[in-house]
Amino acid sequence: MGADLVQLAQAASFDFCDSLIRYSRILTTEVKIGDVPMGGSHPIRIQSMTTTDTLDTMGTVGQAIRMAEAGCDYIRITAPSIKEAQNLSEIKKELHKRGYNIPLIADIHFTPNAAELAARIVEKVRINPGNYADKKNFKEIDFSHDSYDAELERIRRKFIPLVRICKEYGTAMRIGTNHGSLSDRIMSYYGDTPRGMVESAMEFIRICVAENYHNLVISMKSSNATVMVQAYRLLVHTMNQEGLHFPLHLGVTEAGDGEDGRIKSALGIGTLLEDGLGDTVRVSLTEEPEFEAPVAMALVSRYTRRGEKLKFDLSSNVPDISLLPTKKGVLGYPVSPFEYLRRQTTDLEFIGGMHVPRVFADLSKAGEMRDPAILNNFGYHYSPILDKYHIDDIAADFIYFGASIPAFQLPGGLHGVYDLLTWQKLTGESKINSSPLISIEEYYNLRQHPGELIEEPIFKNRNFLHVLAGEVDDRLLDLLKNDSHTVIILESIDEKVMPVFRQLYFRLVQRDMMNPVVLKKYYPGFSKDDYLLTATADLGSLFLDGFGDGIWLDNMPAAFGILQASRTRISKTEYISCPSCGRTLFDLQEVTQLIRSQTSHLKGVKIAIMGCIVNGPGEMADADYGYVGAGPGKITLYKGRVVMRKNVDSDEAVGELIEIIKEDGNWIEAGESFGL
Repeated sequence: MGADLVQLAQAASFDFCDSLIRYSRILTTEVKIGDVPMGGSHPIRIQSMTTTDTLDTMGTVGQAIRMAEAGCDYIRITAPSIKEAQNLSEIKKELHKRGYNIPLIADIHFTPNAAELAARIVEKVRINPGNYADKKNFKEIDFSHDSYDAELERIRRKFIPLVRICKEYGTAMRIGTNHGSLSDRIMSYYGDTPRGMVESAMEFIRICVAENYHNLVISMKSSNATVMVQAYRLLVHTMNQEGLHFPLHLGVTEAGDGEDGRIKSALGIGTLLEDGLGDTVRVSLTEEPEFEAPVAMALVSRYTRRGEKLKFDLSSNVPDISLLPTKKGVLGYPVSPFEYLRRQTTDLEFIGGMHVPRVFADLSKAGEMRDPAILNNFGYHYSPILDKYHIDDIAADFIYFGASIPAFQLPGGLHGVYDLLTWQKLTGESKINSSPLISIEEYYNLRQHPGELIEEPIFKNRNFLHVLAGEVDDRLLDLLKNDSHTVIILESIDEKVMPVFRQLYFRLVQRDMMNPVVLKKYYPGFSKDDYLLTATADLGSLFLDGFGDGIWLDNMPAAFGILQASRTRISKTEYISCPSCGRTLFDLQEVTQLIRSQTSHLKGVKIAIMGCIVNGPGEMADADYGYVGAGPGKITLYKGRVVMRKNVDSDEAVGELIEIIKEDGNWIEAGESFGL
């Protein structure tokens, strides 16, 4: 699959977007959804989904109004059966009675008859091709071409009635593929891949087009932001090849709650918005739905404020990426946008090569450093009684001390970074475990006049060169090409960070340069939420594409969160929790916090918390363990996609989940995750 995708990327150039360095939103087909059309030149729309029981008319209406007041353009409501689909009419009447004509979307899984009824009532229906007319029994099936085509024909016959009803009533449709609910047929033929996600949707899209029905919106959701981004890019490329340009609904499904949920959402959605993709956004948080809209609006506003051309702190003679040749001489994208391939770099003592991306922190303005407690906020907790450090799972790898020299010994595993002349004063072990940070002026001086600034031969060890993006020119790149001991600390002061860094990375790839690169950006004055969303969209997208050997932010936990969400460095437990809806069988927010409180020390373990079987073993995708609502007061527990305990009383389910983790050998007691 990897080689095929590389060839596909070369053939496709970068036709999944208009430009890689200038924001340009892709022009898609206009889709009519009530009085709020989507796509074309219309604004990027915001939506969310109710969490109330759909049969609770007044509760659903009240929540829908709160969502509309929070900024939603559309309201999605689950319709798991005929009776809920029928009640959509009452909900719509009550909303109109109160002066809200906001378009409603019926969310359908498994039940074509409910979809066909809902399509006569609401402005849009969402169907999942993995479970609407296809099958999901977690079975491997050996399909021949004939048997595969026969199954497609069965699906076509089952799906066409809905298509024709939507045509008759002017109802829009979202074909929403989910990574975790691909059918057995798709899984057997394409595997659990972005390609399988795309083909799952394209089969249904082609049926609609054959019926001359084009009022379509498409989505490719996953709880894994890397898979989600690759699937959307591949979808756009595939649609382009067939002359189709349907609008895109963006979302990272089961993103979770709090900071983690915001970072994961910003990573997937922000990366695609940077590429110019996306016509509507839903942020899926395990929180009240009215809290989702402001997060989505904050992400979208970054791009609605932009002009057609970005202003860079780059010299005007830097070529557009589209003119940079790949290694095979093809003009276009120098790496595959459809799979993760990390840029190859030199291993320079703890950074680069196969090392996970490193996290940097700054103590250069702290003044005199006599007390080791100054390192507490950076993950190193000193015990005077034991004369030892306890090291968090989230602890800085490098700390920049500037011109200051700590009066205490640094803990093992922590590397100090100092200004060049300060570093020269260090002696013994302090110097061995440290590196100089060199300015660009010092770098040119050292290369042109060795021995004048400092006496020792500095280019035989690991060094850090700090440069602003605008200072990178051909002269500097020529010097660095022949300098195998220097790590580039690349900082941008430009508001549009990702395209600037992306262009510079591609120039390094073009020149076959292997210097490790650390991405640096500060965000002074940002609120907590704006910080998380902005930093993640700016820098996280680069890690998704395989760029970045380190990250340097003025918020160290956010740096670790970005690396965790991009799956490039795992430092804590990951929770995949759905945002709740009318199908949910327990209080998702309460249970998520309960499970988090007892398992948050299990570094690297992925736990899915799903409200019902629809978001159960399929939707939790690549989780290690699953906690899934099976009925009122009943929970089914999973290891991967294998049922371990069925219909456990909810009062006992968390304890049973912990027992499963213990039986599997992945449990440690809290505190054991600390190193010394």
